[in-house]
Amino acid sequence: MLYRFIQNVGTYFLLMVRVFKRPEKRREYAKSFWREIMELGVDSLGIVAIISIFVGAVVTIQTALNIEDPLIPDYYIAIATRESIVLEFSPTIVSLILAGKVGSNIASTIGTMRVTEQIDALDVMGINSASYLILPKIIACVLFNPVLIIFSIFLGLFGGYIAGDLAGMISHHDFTMGLQMSFDQFYIVYALTKTVVFAFLITSISAFYGYYVKGGALDVGRASTLAVVNSSIALIISNYLLTEIMLS
Repeated sequence: MLYRFIQNVGTYFLLMVRVFKRPEKRREYAKSFWREIMELGVDSLGIVAIISIFVGAVVTIQTALNIEDPLIPDYYIAIATRESIVLEFSPTIVSLILAGKVGSNIASTIGTMRVTEQIDALDVMGINSASYLILPKIIACVLFNPVLIIFSIFLGLFGGYIAGDLAGMISHHDFTMGLQMSFDQFYIVYALTKTVVFAFLITSISAFYGYYVKGGALDVGRASTLAVVNSSIALIISNYLLTEIMLS
């Protein structure tokens, strides 16, 4: 098992070397890039919006229920909600959700091309199939996922803002004051740095499992599952390492 893991890691890095070789036809890469932006990024806006609004609302309500001391000002509810969403929920939890949606899409798409011998045809024509298929996906996710995370942060705080007032737990004034109080701008840098790293891991690991799939349709399904599981594990480990490096 250890030998297989080391072999997979080595194969992964060799694939990344091929992926980041200089593109031959930049116009084709540009077309593919905008297509991936729409498919992997814009199409994820809906699920990110729904999850962010309701999780922001739940975090606010749960925080309010746990801060019932009359000596603690209500605006601390907003501070706790803001820190939870900016530091962990939006960059990490949303990225894990995207690992399931985007990762399985990438692995199944590339895997299907492998088992139908489309990748072999590209190689025969002298095209760097790894770079042509994978690089636009990586660039699209690395550039657009931070937009999704900023969108998620905004909607999460908006959901908390609405839910707190509807439940009668915190007024609009107190919530707005709490959001503005004692805010460390470095937390945004930390959140976006995590997002970029997570986006790269999701796309590259998923593409790796799709690119090297062997067999038929059932094996493509297994590759998609492995892609989601292993990219999620990589996200959790890198989340710990980045937190240790940037916040300690």
